[in-house]
Amino acid sequence: MAWFRRGHEQQNAPTPDAAAAGAAPGTDLSASPDALLTRVMQLNTFINANAGRLPAAAVVAARHLTDTLREVIDTSQVHSLDVYAVITVKGTLGDYLPTTLRSYLAVDRDLRDTPRGAGRTPTQSLLEQIDDLQTSVSATLVAVHNQDADALMTQGNFLRTKFSRSDLDL
Repeated sequence: MAWFRRGHEQQNAPTPDAAAAGAAPGTDLSASPDALLTRVMQLNTFINANAGRLPAAAVVAARHLTDTLREVIDTSQVHSLDVYAVITVKGTLGDYLPTTLRSYLAVDRDLRDTPRGAGRTPTQSLLEQIDDLQTSVSATLVAVHNQDADALMTQGNFLRTKFSRSDLDL
């Protein structure tokens, strides 16, 4: 009789989204533009609150990164964000940039300018990581703008075909 109950248990099982939502308190798993913009503001608040503990160049670079993320999100006013853009934005806002900043802040102040095994200091590594994130998000912004240009070209072709003489007319 266990095989009868198996389907019933699966019907009442929590959805993966519901389980994930409860996994990390305060984590917003929504991909809506408003939720993403709220996360940008929260991250900016975190950056500003720690500006005295971060190198000035890192604060400027991190804020430039969040500005670029906002630009990507703002394109959703024209059309919904591509799945790859959402993944990049959510990953950068929810994990990559905060983890990079928190990892640096966890390093003892006396060790931040001491070269490590790879020959770079933690401060240099922080700046490189933020630069790598900026490169990725900038590429996403370019892709989103190219998608807009492609959509415009497609619309133009449609209109030209719809409202001009057909190539089949003699």
